[in-house]
Amino acid sequence: MTEHQTHHSLDDLLTLMANLRHPELGCSWDKKQTLQKLTAYTLEEVHEVIDAVERNDDAQLQDELGDLLFQIVFYAQIAAEEGRFAFADIVHSITDKLLRRHPHIFPDATLASFGASSAAGITAEQVAANWELIKNAERERKAVGADNLAAVSLMDDVPSSLPAMDRARKLQKRAASIGFDWADHRPVLAKLQEEIAELELEVAAGDHEKISAEFGDVLFTCANLARHLDVDPETALRASNRKFESRFRQLEQRGAAVAGSLATLSNVEMNTLWDEIKKSEAGSVNKTDQRDP
Repeated sequence: MTEHQTHHSLDDLLTLMANLRHPELGCSWDKKQTLQKLTAYTLEEVHEVIDAVERNDDAQLQDELGDLLFQIVFYAQIAAEEGRFAFADIVHSITDKLLRRHPHIFPDATLASFGASSAAGITAEQVAANWELIKNAERERKAVGADNLAAVSLMDDVPSSLPAMDRARKLQKRAASIGFDWADHRPVLAKLQEEIAELELEVAAGDHEKISAEFGDVLFTCANLARHLDVDPETALRASNRKFESRFRQLEQRGAAVAGSLATLSNVEMNTLWDEIKKSEAGSVNKTDQRDP
């Protein structure tokens, strides 16, 4: 930034967005967008933010967070044009929600009450448990307001569009908030072994529909195990993907050096190189499966 440049503000971004959607002078591409059309771009931007975080790339993260913020401003502009809500309503809603859900920090749910609570030192686990209880109470109040208390469920408003593993964890977490849960990870491991045994039986029987169902049960139990181990399964799998990709790229390079092309090597030769790559990595653990990350 030069000495003559100044930082743009959030108001500048809101004004820019309104200009882009101007009926007469705006951008033709921006004007044709709808809330529904934006969702694909939003998902892409979220993934790009995650990628920048995991690569520890601050410059890229700043850029990607800007793109994600623009998505929010875009939604708000379209909603305002349609008379639904405005950006200010979004800010109010999230601020009000966070004040309500942090009673240990804001005891009377106002910014002015900050510092007045004696419960500020509760553990992160207690905060998470209280958060779920507060959310449950909010759902019940919504149901009462809609005259629909009989239909209220802890499973309500868990987005079906979530990635399946994330949705599984969220459903399990909701159930756990009222005590429907395993005591610790050990019985979940036993359950996983049970589900794998059931999968093996269906594989042997050759019924693809039942194999799919049992495989789903295995994955659901894996999600539960990850929750009990305090591991984010998506993050863990992305790390394993990166590890496999890195090792395979090395395998390609070594294969090219040895035989001109990896594809010309036998399976045994590829496995030998794969094991050498694993052994060369500090702290790597040798595994028996040739395809293990």
